[in-house]
Amino acid sequence: MDAKKLFSVNSLLLLLGFVLVVAIADNIQIFRLWETNAASSNQYFTLVQLFGPTIGAFLGPLLGAGVVLVAEMFSFIFNAKEFTLLNVVRLSPMLFAAAYFALYAKKSKIGALAPLACAALFIMHPVGAQAWPFALFWLIPLAATILPNNLLLRSYGATFSAHAIGGVLWIYTIPTTPAYWIALIPVVLVERSVFAAGISASYYALSTIAAKLPFVQKSALVAVEKKYAL
Repeated sequence: MDAKKLFSVNSLLLLLGFVLVVAIADNIQIFRLWETNAASSNQYFTLVQLFGPTIGAFLGPLLGAGVVLVAEMFSFIFNAKEFTLLNVVRLSPMLFAAAYFALYAKKSKIGALAPLACAALFIMHPVGAQAWPFALFWLIPLAATILPNNLLLRSYGATFSAHAIGGVLWIYTIPTTPAYWIALIPVVLVERSVFAAGISASYYALSTIAAKLPFVQKSALVAVEKKYAL
């Protein structure tokens, strides 16, 4: 890779553009999380859930996750959120989703390791042990890498990677009951299907746009999968 192209003004502006788009999307609420108590109230899914993972495909697993992290940190500061360990750790789910979405292109199973670890951690928790069927969702990222290449499966794997990280953080930090997790199963099926469809649609849209922009084509940072460019 040409170092001059890598660190060119064009590439730096593209990175800034990705950061700004993700940060803006992270502040557009779409619907509220299922509540259990006051600690979980006023928590929302945002628009970034519908396209955030695709950043990994354009920039690679590490840089893509890094851009998402910077955007989330910017949003964190902009919204003056309380600087606690829990709030900081909650920035992590989308990083794993972006990395998974990028790694899937090579059918790498590395991206599925985190969801599998989360499934184990969930079942090890006293509440999770009684609601173990919920953790079966986190086998989906691994299954997606084994099945034939498919954008919707890739999107399901990415959104359930984020879900796995968030789920384990939730069960270890927020008081819940086994009944709560069992009741969530149909909710999660609908919720993650919406996210997977959104990720797939946004990837087609963003790939189509990126393939037509000369300054994107000139950048050594951005990779465009032409088969998804309409």
